[in-house]
Amino acid sequence: MQHARIYRPSKSAMTSGRRNTHKWVLEFVSTTPQVIDPLMGWTGNKDTKKQIKLRFPTKEEALAYAKKYGIAAEILPEHNRMRIIKPYADNFK
Repeated sequence: MQHARIYRPSKSAMTSGRRNTHKWVLEFVSTTPQVIDPLMGWTGNKDTKKQIKLRFPTKEEALAYAKKYGIAAEILPEHNRMRIIKPYADNFK
């Protein structure tokens, strides 16, 4: 049986934008261990399902897809954004 994770990605720490954080992602979990290439030192995997990421507008649609195709899905909790609201003048104190 295939295993997958369903989650909503968090905002990248390297940018201030929130692109690609509104959709839910279904990502397959690898069942084989990673292998280190002896020549280049890169890590690889023989499981090609690890490369697949399906995006859905809602969590319910991702769950329905997983149920339709017999995929055991684990739902990860959402990352809530903490906003600190302060006046602009506080930057100069």
